Amino acid sequence: MKFEGSYVALVTPFDSEGRLDEDAYRDLVRRQIKSGIRGLVPCGSTGEAATLLHEEHRRCLELCMEESRGETPVMAGVGANATWKAVELSREAESLGVDALLVLAPYYNKPTQEGLYQHFRAVARETRLPVMVYNIPGRCAVNISPKTIARLAKSCPNVIAVKEAAGSLDQVSEILTLAPKDFVVMSGDDSLTLPMMAVGARGVVSVVANVAPKQTQALCDAFLKGDLKKARALHLQLFPLVKALFIETNPIPVKAALGMMGLCRPEPRLPLTPLSEAARPALRRALKNFGLL
Repeated sequence: MKFEGSYVALVTPFDSEGRLDEDAYRDLVRRQIKSGIRGLVPCGSTGEAATLLHEEHRRCLELCMEESRGETPVMAGVGANATWKAVELSREAESLGVDALLVLAPYYNKPTQEGLYQHFRAVARETRLPVMVYNIPGRCAVNISPKTIARLAKSCPNVIAVKEAAGSLDQVSEILTLAPKDFVVMSGDDSLTLPMMAVGARGVVSVVANVAPKQTQALCDAFLKGDLKKARALHLQLFPLVKALFIETNPIPVKAALGMMGLCRPEPRLPLTPLSEAARPALRRALKNFGLL
């Protein structure tokens, strides 16, 4: 498993009755594969995993696997604030044939660093799959410290990467200083993909790739090939779109954008609500300026 380039954090489309829209989901996955995205990430924060029924979570993974046909890696989102549940979800995802796991820090509980270490260690020991730790303190109320990430990387052979969404270049630098040399950092913030890659990250688990997959992958490719001028130009081209896609809580704006583009219905599931009317003009303008409308 090679974590590099752009992995898309897939949205989960719902139909007019609020159920999983399987046809739209398949279409979104096919669009990503056709664009050359390096990996599919169903059932993460952008996929509204916290509001999915267990059957819907499983079905999203099955649909990704059916459409990818082994050609594009599928990294299943595993989010639970109970370790036993995270283990259970990981086992199920592995049984479905996914290629890797994106394991979220437990939310609401606010565990200590020792608790975080024991949580991820317990999940990693129950699977043979590569594990990417997901650090997003803004949603989980706790930051996984670089020391804890390095400890996991050294003691759990299949913990090989982190999706880092703390918004700190210092934290990325410290992780790469402390962790084994082959440990991979992936950006969890689209606006920081290029800066993070400049200090050693290998790519991004991306929200903006839902609407602009080719450009997001092109940015990563350019940097990895040493074409910094092109990477910088793509970063600046994407930046206004990225800011518009976070004008309200993710994934509200990206689902609204996909709705404007005619790719799926825009409604998220409660407690998230549709994009406000006040924010719609700015999002539409950003999409139009980028050439997506």
